[in-house]
Order: sequence, then structure tokens, then C-alpha cells
Amino acid sequence: MTSTALNSVSHVARRYWAVALVVAGWQIWVSAAGLSSIVLPGPLAVLRDFVGDPLSYAAPAGRTFIVAIVGLLLGFTLGGALAVLSWSSRLLNGLLTPLGLIFTSIPVVTLIPIIARLLGYDVRTVIAIVALICFFPAFVYVGAGLRALPPGSDDLFRVFGGSRRQRFLRLVLPSSVPNLMLAFRLTAPEAVLAAVVAEFLMGTDGLGYMFRKAAGEFDTERALATSLIATITSVACFGLALAAERRVLRRWT
Repeated sequence: MTSTALNSVSHVARRYWAVALVVAGWQIWVSAAGLSSIVLPGPLAVLRDFVGDPLSYAAPAGRTFIVAIVGLLLGFTLGGALAVLSWSSRLLNGLLTPLGLIFTSIPVVTLIPIIARLLGYDVRTVIAIVALICFFPAFVYVGAGLRALPPGSDDLFRVFGGSRRQRFLRLVLPSSVPNLMLAFRLTAPEAVLAAVVAEFLMGTDGLGYMFRKAAGEFDTERALATSLIATITSVACFGLALAAERRVLRRWT
């Protein structure tokens, strides 16, 4: 093993030793207690199920990932657009802000039957649920960014006679970019969670449906492995969003 590989293994061990400790304790507890695999399988049994048929996880994980990304982008587009409309008019701000707050406060579980009747019991409803979850953070963060202008900058534009359009494009909109990227990073893992929950409740595919099917058949190893894949997918989305945030801010600042 090369020194680079050894350094990588050492870095992973130093950073994730607590996770390894929990997994080891889990396996020791299950083995010592002699628990049935239906009640709680050990991590080795979960790993064997995954390694035995990894392709059966790949397709649902890919679909959940795509659904989460599409819903995330739709939610951010809608949230950002409404934040701009709220900024442009006090009347729209008074109308959209409370409506957005009330609509987002409604439990998603109660909205799924309504959205499913409108869009159908398929992937469109799952995407709509994800977009709904992602909408409000974008609306709030972009709205805050549009109003958090550098001190004195607004007066400078007014003194030099900048039009409202110039002020928006060259001052207000750029000021909202850091907030937008922060909201994107924080919401990306939530998009995966929302997609899994929506698939679990009414989906016909993806990790959520796979988990529901495995749990219904008392296939606990597969259910736990599906949860693990969903967690990895969520972490991957966070990592991609973090990389995008750093790239955008590096160019923007």
C-alpha cells in the first residue's frame, strides 16, 4: 500500500472513529443478545445483503437522487422568484409572506393526497412535495439577501441616479447570492429526505418505496441497507451543494 493510500486510511480513521465505534458496538450487542434478524440484524448482515446485490439499490438510489435534484431546483426557482416579487412590491410582500408561511406550516402528509389527486400517483407528486419542502428556505434566505445591502451602497446608487432596474441587477440581486447558496447547501440533504418520505407514502419507485416494500416483507436487512443508501445519497447531495457554494462564492466575491 502506498504512502498516499495509508494517509487516506489514517485520515478516515481519525475522522470517523466514532462511527466505527458505534457500528462495532451494534454488531457486538446483536451477537451477544442473539437477536433475530427480523428484530434487528447486525451491520455485517446488512453489509452482506448490500454486497450480494448492489445493483438492486443503484437504480432506486439514482431515481431518488434525480427526483430530489429536480424538486430542489424547482423549489428554489419558485422561492427565489417569489422573493424577488415580494421585494419589488410592499403589497406583494404583505400577500406572499404570510401565505408562504402558512402554506409551508401545513404538514406535508396532509398535502400528499391533495397533490396526488391533482398530479397523479406518480413521480410528479413526489417532485412537487420536494419542491414544496425546498420552496420556503429559498424564499426566506433570498428575501433576506435582497434586503441586506452593504452599508451606504443604496444611497450611492440613488445619488448617481441609478434606475430601479440598474439598482436591482447590479446591487440588490448580487447581494442575495451568498444567502441563496447558503440556503441551497442547507436544503439539499432535506430534498433527499423529502423525496424518500414522499416515495414511502405514495411512490411507486425509489428508495422510499424500496424501504416500505422491504419493511412490509420483514426483510429488515434490506430495509436498513436502504436507509444507509438514503443517508449516503443525502450526504452526497450536501457535498455537491457545498462544492457549488464554494465555487460560486469564489467567483462572486
